[in-house]
Amino acid sequence: MQKTNTKDMTSGNPAKLLLFFAVPLMLGNLFQQMYTMVDTIIVGKGVGVEALASLGAADWLNWLFLGLVTGLTQGFSIQMAQLYGAGQKERLKQTIGNAVFLTAAAAVLFVLVGQAGLRFFLDLMHTPENIYAGAEIYLRIMFGGIPVILAYNLSAAMLRALGDGKTPLYAMILAACINVVLDLLFVMVFHWGIPGAAAATVIAQVFSFVYCFVSIRKIEAFRIRREDLRLQSATVSRLLMLGMPVMFQNIIISVGGMVLQSVINEFGFIFVAGFTATNKLYGLLEMAAISFGYAVTTYTGQNLGAGRLDRIRTGMRSAMIMAAVTSVLVSAVMLIFGRSILQLFVSGDPDQIDEVVRIAYHYLSVMSYFLVILYALHVYRCALQGLGDTVVPMVSGVAEFVMRVSAVLLLPMAIGRNGVFYAEILAWTGAALILITAYYVKMHRMVRRQRQESCLRRRRSL
Repeated sequence: MQKTNTKDMTSGNPAKLLLFFAVPLMLGNLFQQMYTMVDTIIVGKGVGVEALASLGAADWLNWLFLGLVTGLTQGFSIQMAQLYGAGQKERLKQTIGNAVFLTAAAAVLFVLVGQAGLRFFLDLMHTPENIYAGAEIYLRIMFGGIPVILAYNLSAAMLRALGDGKTPLYAMILAACINVVLDLLFVMVFHWGIPGAAAATVIAQVFSFVYCFVSIRKIEAFRIRREDLRLQSATVSRLLMLGMPVMFQNIIISVGGMVLQSVINEFGFIFVAGFTATNKLYGLLEMAAISFGYAVTTYTGQNLGAGRLDRIRTGMRSAMIMAAVTSVLVSAVMLIFGRSILQLFVSGDPDQIDEVVRIAYHYLSVMSYFLVILYALHVYRCALQGLGDTVVPMVSGVAEFVMRVSAVLLLPMAIGRNGVFYAEILAWTGAALILITAYYVKMHRMVRRQRQESCLRRRRSL
């Protein structure tokens, strides 16, 4: 039997399992964020502040489509984790086959919508004329790469569902290295500017997918047959019931971000550049939270499939403690070293640089002080998703949207343009309150139901 990195999380120490699963994901996310940052640093240094602002103008629209991709594949992985935990290998293969088909169909749809609607979205966000062309070409190339991005995310989600957090890590390390080399080659040597940075990112994703795919072929549970690719209405319905709410959740969060970006675009390209510089660090702030979230989704999904609610409760306590401690450490690093890191993103006129960094560090400080809220949001949202509830997380996404849009429209009128920085904090808080409440209500009901069923079985055996 070929060695694989899959992990059964229904036995063993919950804290240890979650930590050892999350750490490779953190490192993988670190490398993913690294090549996003490398794009930004090389473009900002090699092309200039306007090019940096162009990437910023493209950010939320790019995240909208990435949210579609990751939401769909993350939703699919919930069902895979539950079936793996329950030991239902044949249903798992059928689910994977149907997920592959649905992902391929989604890739075609996303490319067509992205390319056709791009200018409409850029106009809607009031993208400044001097950065419009740069944002458009960047997004055209990124949208063209959606099929391979979807392929990587599905393969990584499949591996994580079976407890393998190491292979996606190695894939990201490979992709990050390739992206850095290609960024330097395309932007600094060939002088392709923004198109070169976008092309480097897409090509790097190709290599990350290939790496995951090679690993997938070694795992018996993923060796699907031709009949597994045949669409089954019950399987498709279950996958879409899990995937669509997560996807919609990401859509509305991204749309809220686009509204935020449209307001920021009205403040001029210097403010946009400062906001962009911090947004590139947003990924580093959120990196560990996302990793804990993925770990919790797999952990709760497998243990729910195995009927181990006691382990879910224990694991959640451990996950939240680790997430809180990590958030404090990340905040401290950003507050101490953030200004120096932000200076890496900009070049040009010293007065411009000072103003961009000042704006960026103010935004970074605000997010750092409240970072624990974001970490709680991710842990509880992913716990609910692992339990098969994607509706409440979707509702929390709506709450994020309402809070973010309300804040970004009202706060600048009350306290000036810096008021937009607090929109994120209010969005996190509104969503987190809904998710935490829903988790404890759901767990209480599930535990009570399990106890009732246990009592009924004992009575029948007497």
